[in-house]
Amino acid sequence: METQIVFQFGPFFRAYKDGRIERFFGRDIVPASTNTGTTTASTKDVLIEPKTRMSARIFIPNSLSPNQKLPLLVYFHGGAFLFGSPFCAEYHNFVSSLVAQANVVAVSIQYRLAPENPVPIAYEDSWAALKWVAAHAGVGHESWLTDYADFGRVFLGGDSAGATIAHNLALQAGLGEDLGEVKLSGICLIHPYFEREEGPDYVDKCWMYVCPTTSGLNDTRINPFVDSRLCMLGCDKVLICTAEKDDLRGKGLCYYETLKESRWVGEVEVFETEGEEHVFHLFKPDCDKAVALLNRVCSFLNQIS
Repeated sequence: METQIVFQFGPFFRAYKDGRIERFFGRDIVPASTNTGTTTASTKDVLIEPKTRMSARIFIPNSLSPNQKLPLLVYFHGGAFLFGSPFCAEYHNFVSSLVAQANVVAVSIQYRLAPENPVPIAYEDSWAALKWVAAHAGVGHESWLTDYADFGRVFLGGDSAGATIAHNLALQAGLGEDLGEVKLSGICLIHPYFEREEGPDYVDKCWMYVCPTTSGLNDTRINPFVDSRLCMLGCDKVLICTAEKDDLRGKGLCYYETLKESRWVGEVEVFETEGEEHVFHLFKPDCDKAVALLNRVCSFLNQIS
């Protein structure tokens, strides 16, 4: 007899009553490679924390000149905290394109996934990874960071749950958590996964599943709209990318309005894609609207602080 399914997230994730987990996205691995003449970015994989196996993929543009210091993007993949990987084709290709076109260095983080590692572990891993990156502003062992990254121009970015992580880390930095010599210039939130109370009967089953200790949709880790500390966001600029047919679009626009109305003194912008759905750019990277989205993010990363 077939084992009972206890939780399913679209065609991407399935959990069974007997504890078995199936992930149908993000399991493939694109090998890391240096400049071969056929790629626009070189990559290497690093192990950040041996105990937890937290890792990352570092990207540099092949057009890099000697002694050139570039803006640094720390990127967090999406996947509802349940699936996804910086090593899979969709994220490898997207970050490679960003790095080549924007001429930046990027570190794409592999945080631990729920339900085996429930939230807030994804946030904790991501903060630890950001601290690891920031440590290279002094003396670090990863030469691609010490040689090429400008730690006065650091950006956080992510899509979906990864955008949620990027917001939370920027807030953590703004509340005084030490990042040493790093200057957090901005955050780019692509189709962010935020929630808010939508009436007494509304329940976000995914959030409750990935974060079983949550207080509910008033939890500021997923609901920035009730967070009185929002004005402490620790960066100067925010870009929010939304998609017209994305169920989360309204929350992204609400984030824009809430941040504007707070006492935060930075600049916030919205870039909307008409006629497209959630994270469409990962699956249709060559379409005109995905190219336009990529161009807008690259422009954001190249702003002069």
